[in-house]
Amino acid sequence: MSSRQVVKKIFASFENSNDGAVIRQGITKSDHELLDPFVSLAEFYGFESVTYMLEGGLVHQDFNGNKGTIHQGDVLWTTAGRGIIHSEMPKEHTNTGLQLWVNLPSSDKMIDPANVEISSSEMPVAYEEGVEVKVIAGESMGVQSPFYTRTPIMFLDITLQPTSQTHQTIPESWTAFAYVIDGNEGVFSSSDSSAVQAHTLVVYGTGDEVSVWNTSTYRPLRFLLIAGEPIRESVVQHGPFVMNTQAEIERTIWDYRNGQNGFEMARYWRSE
Repeated sequence: MSSRQVVKKIFASFENSNDGAVIRQGITKSDHELLDPFVSLAEFYGFESVTYMLEGGLVHQDFNGNKGTIHQGDVLWTTAGRGIIHSEMPKEHTNTGLQLWVNLPSSDKMIDPANVEISSSEMPVAYEEGVEVKVIAGESMGVQSPFYTRTPIMFLDITLQPTSQTHQTIPESWTAFAYVIDGNEGVFSSSDSSAVQAHTLVVYGTGDEVSVWNTSTYRPLRFLLIAGEPIRESVVQHGPFVMNTQAEIERTIWDYRNGQNGFEMARYWRSE
């Protein structure tokens, strides 16, 4: 096994979004090449988005008639494809979650949009001494997620009890990073023994295994381990639109404003 080492740490600072929500932004435009196929990771109180609720609930709906509510531990997997307009509104007084944007290859950017709700009760969980892994996508400790992702990725929610450690195999060619949800005494590679604080994104270099230690003697460590197969195509992002060229972005904006090529319902739909 070749152990991956940490090549970059990114602290997700608070930002105010346009709608007044407070978010932490872990991946920005400057990180696109380093973190291909991932476009954005935001924590909130022509791509796919994975919304994972940590606390509270979220009411969602879109112009194709899909509507539902996800609660703590649930996932909403949205494929924007050729275009979708949707809304997400808080359900409870306190709502915390993470939203990951996963790029689609150019050949899939014009597929039909879709929404899939995944209940926490449907997600398999892997256990070993001192370690619990919720397998949202991919595989861990022989436990495989049943959910298909168009861009091959691994999405694991891992909790390490005090003084525990874990070693996760990852395809060597994939991009990999961890995001610390809770705990300030996690060590994320053998060559860097400094502990990583909560709300920090840890970017890994090459290798086929990731090792993490919880050095705390009293506090659990919870983090997401996310990896994916790079697409190796150019990325141009403008707001919610993710394409390969500026010309494609301009065409998509034109389609949106004129209600064409997937946005036919945009003129008439209003969220409830």
